[in-house]
Amino acid sequence: MALTAVVGGFLLGFLDFVWIKWVPYPFAELGNSSAVWAVAAFGFGYWVRSGRLRAALGAAVGLVVAVPSYYLAATLIQDDDLAMLWAPTSLLWMSFGVVAGIVFGIGGTWARGSGWRQLVGTALPGAVLFAEAGLLAKDIGHPSYGIDPLWNALINVVLGVSVVVLVGGTNRRRALALATAVPLAVAGFGAFLVAGFR
Repeated sequence: MALTAVVGGFLLGFLDFVWIKWVPYPFAELGNSSAVWAVAAFGFGYWVRSGRLRAALGAAVGLVVAVPSYYLAATLIQDDDLAMLWAPTSLLWMSFGVVAGIVFGIGGTWARGSGWRQLVGTALPGAVLFAEAGLLAKDIGHPSYGIDPLWNALINVVLGVSVVVLVGGTNRRRALALATAVPLAVAGFGAFLVAGFR
């Protein structure tokens, strides 16, 4: 499991930069999405099937490894400064990765469980994508952005609904998880604003 977390994290960071560099707009913006990385941590927890502790640790390790991997890709592909691997901003992103890895890694295991934990776990990936959609939507009409954020917000919403539908099981559980994702998204939106995202 440890090797999977490290290799997965390396691929997440490296391929994320490649995605940003060569995928056309508006889909390239998914590479700048902290919510997509959180969903990757959820996916690890959902896939690992070995308990909450291992899911949390593995997802956190994966996100921490992804940060220097991202900057390594930037160095190799566009000659960015290698010092970014250990810069204060990188360390800050790694600390966010620890928190997101723990929360979303556990959420992935919960989505395979039962009761309220299954509901919350299934709702988490949708909630984080909806919260980020809210951050994007608040910039619609801003002189620097125009209506461009609308497309990115819509992509996040569609992706959030898709992930919940994919892991939700029955139609009833999917509907409940989507309904649960909304208040979680509002809380996440506030947390993103407090943390200074966008």
